[in-house]
Amino acid sequence: MQRITIAPGYEISRVIRGGWQLAGGHGAIDGDSAVEDMIAFADAGITTFDCADIYTGVEELIGRFRVAYKNLRGAEALSRIRVHTKFVPDLTVLPNISKAYVEGVIDTSRKRLNLDCLDLVQFHWWAYDIEGWLQTAGWLKELHEAGKIGKISGTNFDTDHIEAIIGSGVPFTSLQLQYSLLDRRPEKRMVALAQEKNFALFCYGTVAGGFLGDRWLGQKEPEHPLENRSLTKYKLIIDDFGGWDLFQALLSTLRGIADRHDTDIATTASAAMLTKPGVAAVIVGARNREHLKSNLAIADIALSETDRAEIDAILAQSKPLDGDVYTLERDREGRHGSIMKYNLNKGEQK
Repeated sequence: MQRITIAPGYEISRVIRGGWQLAGGHGAIDGDSAVEDMIAFADAGITTFDCADIYTGVEELIGRFRVAYKNLRGAEALSRIRVHTKFVPDLTVLPNISKAYVEGVIDTSRKRLNLDCLDLVQFHWWAYDIEGWLQTAGWLKELHEAGKIGKISGTNFDTDHIEAIIGSGVPFTSLQLQYSLLDRRPEKRMVALAQEKNFALFCYGTVAGGFLGDRWLGQKEPEHPLENRSLTKYKLIIDDFGGWDLFQALLSTLRGIADRHDTDIATTASAAMLTKPGVAAVIVGARNREHLKSNLAIADIALSETDRAEIDAILAQSKPLDGDVYTLERDREGRHGSIMKYNLNKGEQK
């Protein structure tokens, strides 16, 4: 597994194990099996794990894994494990957010993860029209200085707001954002800012909820309602990208490239994102270790100039998605924003 240093003394695997599929809406989770799966990922070289305060039960599972991994492999092996969580205050909390609230959520994550100092916290703010996001970033800086947060990062902020956060003096390490062959909004401005200000990009959505996979090659366009909110979300991206026929052309091209590398479409689509400027890692969702072999292969595939040219020829026919990073999803009345859930902490932390 390729590794990359994104800050002095801070190294991660270039494939990050996502935790969202271990949360509430994806079926029952057996805790012991989930911990065993995490051990298998870590042993194989995927040593960085992504979670969030709003992913029900996932921080606790990763906390259990950390204890088990230290017992099995020792303190030195545990020191290679990185856990990236998120701070996602509910939309209803934003107008009255306080430092005490922020610290309470951070303390809860520390307890769940069995970490005195959280490795990396990715800050999200639902609504820019509600003031407080910059002040909250400052409170996170204070918690960093107090030794409760190691690295301050963000998720789903647009370019202007990241520029303001960095400009206010908050030490900023990385940004998690939706970035894929279908959704190239980060290339408008964010990639250049990341390179200028020296922060890493972590991509989610690289397989578009499963749409960028062999299962959908040659299939008819699905009709609503789709089987889950993730597919609904990414089908909207496909529509904006250029529609089902162009999407099928992209799948066919990726299948040809995958054949040359003895792999699958999803692995190829994720590997392509690791070649993008500024991209440090891709986040792969995984309920278990069923796809561990292909997850490991993402960082091993070396796309040729021919491979990239074939992908670029399809992408040249696509339509640019509107707005900056996450702009479409922030319109709570729009097609993309209306399917989001904005209050997932449910007032559990005060």
